[in-house]
Amino acid sequence: MADPVRARRLTPDEGRRLQQIVRRGTGSPIRLRRAMVIMASASGNTIAAIAQLVQGDEDAIRQVIHRFNQIGLDCLDPRWAGGRPRRISDHDEAFIVATARTRPQALDQPFTRWSLRKLVDYLAFNHGPHRVTVGRERLRQFLHHHKISLQRTKTWKESNDPGLEAKLARIEEVTNAFPDRVFAFDEFGPLTIRPHLGATWKDQRHPDRLPANYHKLHGVRQFHGCYSVGDDTLFGVVRHRKSAGNSLAALKSIRKARPDGAPIYIILDNLSAHKGIRIRAWAARNRVELCFTPTYSSWANPIEAHFGPLRMFVVAGSNHPNHVVATLALHDYLRWRNANARHPDVLAAQRRERARVRSERQHRWGQTTARTAA
Repeated sequence: MADPVRARRLTPDEGRRLQQIVRRGTGSPIRLRRAMVIMASASGNTIAAIAQLVQGDEDAIRQVIHRFNQIGLDCLDPRWAGGRPRRISDHDEAFIVATARTRPQALDQPFTRWSLRKLVDYLAFNHGPHRVTVGRERLRQFLHHHKISLQRTKTWKESNDPGLEAKLARIEEVTNAFPDRVFAFDEFGPLTIRPHLGATWKDQRHPDRLPANYHKLHGVRQFHGCYSVGDDTLFGVVRHRKSAGNSLAALKSIRKARPDGAPIYIILDNLSAHKGIRIRAWAARNRVELCFTPTYSSWANPIEAHFGPLRMFVVAGSNHPNHVVATLALHDYLRWRNANARHPDVLAAQRRERARVRSERQHRWGQTTARTAA
């Protein structure tokens, strides 16, 4: 005598899902009835009792139980066959997907992106050996099934610096070995006098308002920032522009922070205003090693993450009348920041800024593109 048909033991997740469906009693009646069948069978009810419970045929109940034992809860949504044979084969579907993922210009089409109508026309009337006739709604279903959607294009910039690995390795070496003697320098700007969008806590549906901006009469400024890696302090001065003279003045202020004459290491961007003859000569005389970041790799500069909180808490949401007031606000924040260097808000803003620059550079610190792909 054959063993009676019974659903296998439910996993905790399956039991919770089935119980949720049965208790709510909403949605598809087919899904509800099948959930009741599986729960009843798994709990030891006989086929006859289950048939009485759901007012169904015993053979149909056995089929549901067998199907559950084969594919799990996917059996709650039956895919009944029927109708005419399928007209679009798997080979045709693969051709549709490959064409949708190809830029139209690569197929000699005079546009930069597909629309559903253009893609349908190309599939049906292209000059190649493979043609597929498909409706726009069916095409949309194919694209949705393969997780293909209309995405905005993004740009990226990879460093072409031949000394990329050496420069990154040197920055990592000095920050690990001599953190108390490592500084970072960079410009933050341009700083403009205008209403800056930001965020603030307000009542729902009553956001803070800033006036519209029609005139920019105050020019721009650049904050020349210096960051001490060992002391975790940020300081600097606001200048009218970037220049070699202003950069040299900032580097001299860093040297004064360590007047003992021992070597210091300054990490800065590979910018012409940072590596002129005067700057290099001064650095050689004063035992200052300039550690330049690779080209297009300013994310390797430790000060970059600290500009995120500066932008979030000082610039965003501001509407200063002139640069004097804006500069006073910036220095007020720097004093607060250095007194509360490990404040949770500052750390959270730094993490967000590091995540932003990490997403821009496409790969992690010190790793080549090939290593990341592996």
